[in-house]
Amino acid sequence: MRGIKKNLLFIMLSSLFILGACSDQKEKTKESEIDEGQLENFNKDGMPVVNDKITLKFMSGQSPLSANDYNDTLIWQTYEEMSNIHIEWELVPNDGLEEKRNLTLAGGTLPDVFYAMVLPNEDLLKYGQQGVFPKMNDLITEYMPNLTALLEEYPEIRKGITFPDGNIYSIPTIYDPEFTSVLTIGKPWIRKDWLEQLDMDIPQTIDDFYEYLKAVKATDLNGNGKNDEIPYGATNMDGLIGFLKGPFGVGNRGLKHLYLDVDPEIDELRFFPISDGYKEMLEFTNKLYSEGLIQKNIYTIDANASYGMGAEGLYGSTFISSPETIYGKKAGENFVGLPALEGPNGKAFNQMNSPLSSMGGFVVTNANKNIPATLRWMDYFYSEEGAKLFFMGVEGETFEVDENGELQYLDKIINSPDGLTMEQELSKYIIWLGIGYPGIVREATFKGAETLPASLETAEALSPYLPDEIWPRFTFTVEENNKLIGLQADIHKYVDEMRDKFITGAEPLSNWDNYVDKVKKMRLDEYMEIQQNALERYKSN
Repeated sequence: MRGIKKNLLFIMLSSLFILGACSDQKEKTKESEIDEGQLENFNKDGMPVVNDKITLKFMSGQSPLSANDYNDTLIWQTYEEMSNIHIEWELVPNDGLEEKRNLTLAGGTLPDVFYAMVLPNEDLLKYGQQGVFPKMNDLITEYMPNLTALLEEYPEIRKGITFPDGNIYSIPTIYDPEFTSVLTIGKPWIRKDWLEQLDMDIPQTIDDFYEYLKAVKATDLNGNGKNDEIPYGATNMDGLIGFLKGPFGVGNRGLKHLYLDVDPEIDELRFFPISDGYKEMLEFTNKLYSEGLIQKNIYTIDANASYGMGAEGLYGSTFISSPETIYGKKAGENFVGLPALEGPNGKAFNQMNSPLSSMGGFVVTNANKNIPATLRWMDYFYSEEGAKLFFMGVEGETFEVDENGELQYLDKIINSPDGLTMEQELSKYIIWLGIGYPGIVREATFKGAETLPASLETAEALSPYLPDEIWPRFTFTVEENNKLIGLQADIHKYVDEMRDKFITGAEPLSNWDNYVDKVKKMRLDEYMEIQQNALERYKSN
């Protein structure tokens, strides 16, 4: 009896200890960890950010288009003079980001900031709760007025960056919600000169599109005496599938959710790859593929080979960001944007990104002894002037303002005196090409394929048919993440494989019911329960 009492007392004391430890950990993750010493050299407003120069250590992603030393680039030289903050850059090639991140977080020397290192959400939560990444909620409000204003204007972004524990552990990459062309990313394109030769109007329905593709296949439109015209060609099938989701009524919550949307009939979360609309879309796509209207080697073609075929003028339609920039000006000018097509479920274009592009582009670590200065350094790039510097460089050195008040790169950038491509020339001055940069992308201060006249016109035509609500990627608890890893690996892989088999005819659509049954048996109910909980948390944030 005395032994039982001792055990009970031990259990009670242990429970109290555990509860106290959990409470301490919870308090620890909620601490701002800012002491007075960090504020002595700090200016809350204006430039410089600090009076006496400081050095911060950034570990950063690096693309093949980036400079070998970021401190040689114009923007960082300019911003160091403005801010009085020197950045010691440790550059990591994009193909080695995951390995470097994992090694560093497992016990390496932490930088002050992970910059453009594309940390996944599960790592943000895991190491945030361990205190490796300080909680950002109050710090953003206190030291990042430009970002705070954006979060107040677009509360769905704040919802998206908030984890299930109520904390924010990183600084996001935002696409301006008003910049439709960048949100739609890839767009549908069709040969306007071939439409004229065929005496056809721009397709408005999926049936019109089908008839155009058939006409391209049957006609020697390039006049070379060969049957080499490709009605629809691209680097993969994803673009065409994304384009067709709208008219078939699936994928209505955007690009961050390739398997989930809302069933419009009952207004509930849906795993749409087992829906009737998805099946109808596959039946239509299978018809296109089986009749030779889709490039036969679309599943295996190398991207550069596809771009070359587009440049040769062999594609009658495609889905890319910009034919002009990818196929070249001469071939690209033959294309015009396709509108949203009408299908069995109306007219819609669902291939749209969330304004919350990503969350892991700027992550402060607990090694940082200058957090207020670091956040003010980053906050500048959420302002119009900061975005202008980041994407365009310095007026008179890399860009000018034209007669319409628009920013344009100087001729030396567009037509390199050293015979370099525009991207190669730009890399001497800026670093954003090809990396997962933090900040905000605005139409006025960004000059990429998405701001070309044809891209803007196509985006404007698609605008009335975009989804009313776009979800960012959901966040999950550690326990949910652990369950989802296995569930998603199995379910998503099987769904993707069967999608392609149904399209190519390797699997007949008469086996649809067997496919649906198998998906459900892969613990789809558990998968959906986790997703439903995540959706409810997102809405209530």
